[in-house]
Amino acid sequence: MIETKLDNLLIGTPKPFREDGEMSAIAKQLVDQAIVLGPLGLAGNQVADPLHHGGRDKAVHLYPVEHYEFWKDKYPDLDILNRPGAFGENFSCSGLTEDKLCLGDVFRVGEALIECSHARQPCWKLNHHFGHPDVLKTVIKTRKSGSYFRVLETGKVRAGDDMIQQDRHHPDWPLDRLFGLIIGGKHKGQGAELRALSNIPVLAETWRKRAAQLADIQPM
Repeated sequence: MIETKLDNLLIGTPKPFREDGEMSAIAKQLVDQAIVLGPLGLAGNQVADPLHHGGRDKAVHLYPVEHYEFWKDKYPDLDILNRPGAFGENFSCSGLTEDKLCLGDVFRVGEALIECSHARQPCWKLNHHFGHPDVLKTVIKTRKSGSYFRVLETGKVRAGDDMIQQDRHHPDWPLDRLFGLIIGGKHKGQGAELRALSNIPVLAETWRKRAAQLADIQPM
């Protein structure tokens, strides 16, 4: 059983991101008080692109504290890596790296109950946010993706709350394996695994569809 603490709680609202008027809520601010975590995320947190961000399968974005040292070594000039929130995460904590966290893991955090729905699929905004063209590629290569959770029970959460694992439904699917198969190009010859994934209800709908698509192109 995994037990850790929610070190930091962060929320954000859309702000200008590029000179062309593109908006993004990737920049997050620390929150000290208890706030409600509901089916669509933390109270006060917003997304700029609801087509690709937010929703029930992406109610909470968690990024492991452990990864920050790797990124600081790679980009020592970046001040945003000296504090939590560089990856747009809502939850910042240790102990939940992608090799330890599994699809469908359920945690009690504060009053809320959350379930891991999938890993984060990186997009071009990370490159722009960091000011380096290879961030997305590096996330895919290293599988330091972070994770998404859906909310099973609404409740108040705050920084410092215990995060205690309640259940583990899919021990064979740590997030680094899941990410490699769906995003990282490790799908070749894995038709059976992909078909199995496409039928796991706790996997985010977009990733179940992606698994089915990848399975369909596998040689028989």
